[in-house]
Amino acid sequence: MSEFVIRPIEPRDDAAVAGVIRAVMPEFGADGPGFAIHDAEVDNMHAAYTQPRSAYFVVQCDGIVLGGGGVAQLEGAAEDVCELRKMYFLPQARGIGAGAAVMRHCLDAARGFGFKRCYLETLTGMDAAQSLYRKHGFVPLNAPMGGTGHFSCDRFFILDL
Repeated sequence: MSEFVIRPIEPRDDAAVAGVIRAVMPEFGADGPGFAIHDAEVDNMHAAYTQPRSAYFVVQCDGIVLGGGGVAQLEGAAEDVCELRKMYFLPQARGIGAGAAVMRHCLDAARGFGFKRCYLETLTGMDAAQSLYRKHGFVPLNAPMGGTGHFSCDRFFILDL
């Protein structure tokens, strides 16, 4: 595989990013009610992340989108809290540093937007992701924050930016 490139999402990426989300989430049993796979923005990610204080980045290799991740205001939370959102990667993008690189882009964007804390939700069984979060300073929370609507997530983390 060639080296990967990380860039901001473009309108032409919407179908590919939706495909990644719909392929990866069921792999971890996250396709039922209360998971991000059902969020309305999945089919129109570019528009969703052109909102103020939000950004979404894709990982591309040989012209193919292999994953991505974004950041935006955490719904129902203080103005200084953002959420790391919809960070998913196809198997060929795992273990090559793409996740860490996308997370750095997201956290740098969050700092640039003036956020002070970054929240995320995940699921038991997404062990590699949780290891990545901890490695980058995220600490576990005992309960969810905000109002994401992702009531099936059972692991919550926060990072002071």
